[in-house]
Amino acid sequence: MNGTDTALDPASLRPRLPSPLQEVADGRFERHGVRLLLKRDDLIHPELVGNKWRKLAPNFATADGRTVVTFGGAYSNHLRATAAAGRLLGLSTVGVVRGHELAGRPLNPSLSRCAADGMRLHFVDRSTYRRKTEPAILAALLRSADAEDAVVVPEGGSNAEAVRGCRALGEELGEHTDVVALACGTGGTLAGLAAGLSPGRSALGIPVLKGGFLADDIRRLQDRAFGGPRGTWSLDDRFHGGGYARTTPELDSFAEDFEHRHGLPVERLYVAKMLHAVLTLTQEGAFPRGTTLTAVVTGRPFP
Repeated sequence: MNGTDTALDPASLRPRLPSPLQEVADGRFERHGVRLLLKRDDLIHPELVGNKWRKLAPNFATADGRTVVTFGGAYSNHLRATAAAGRLLGLSTVGVVRGHELAGRPLNPSLSRCAADGMRLHFVDRSTYRRKTEPAILAALLRSADAEDAVVVPEGGSNAEAVRGCRALGEELGEHTDVVALACGTGGTLAGLAAGLSPGRSALGIPVLKGGFLADDIRRLQDRAFGGPRGTWSLDDRFHGGGYARTTPELDSFAEDFEHRHGLPVERLYVAKMLHAVLTLTQEGAFPRGTTLTAVVTGRPFP
């Protein structure tokens, strides 16, 4: 661990903020009178991409040199980002990974990247993982991972600190947009984004998981971060593509076409679902003519 104050300051990593706002010409939107902008959060930092920077930087800033423990599945973008942040900032990280059966197997490319960045991986059975937020279970997990004094960041990085960090995303958009859409996993980015939007603007979340539980989670996150609801937001649950880490041939074809049209590498598990959703909604007439619609590019394809 580096241990110097400069190394532990996320601002020392020189993020590109505010992230660029890019207008794209796309006749599929234009014929419905909708102007499409892309909020390029994928360009914030080469290793801490998109909403991962916005959510992790506030948490790492409060770590004060302690180990950071967080949670995720075998292909978690959040685990990869946390491991990279730990390496760049000189902090130890532990990733609690869902699936004890994975412990004896070769690491997949995602977990291999985590390990290469110095993250210590701790595999747990799925039943225990589901109960990881229960105080007694969490305490036992931290003991077994030899990380009892660690800073705990929840799965997906969504806590009050992260939500307050994501408020800047809405503030950066200012008067430039009417509706801003983004893909949602745990809801923290949407909770903060909505809080930062100017009056009269709204946020649209596209959940990438099945279940219909996200609205309650977002309300709870805003309560913890701000003491109550903030901003105008809604969810459309139709575009999860079968659930997390799942895609369809239709979605892959759409993403390839969008890449060809606009020269933008489209991440499949989040960004493709959101872009497909906003095109479908535009074609359904969900946005009045004259609407400026911003799509937040929260990540890029994992190599």
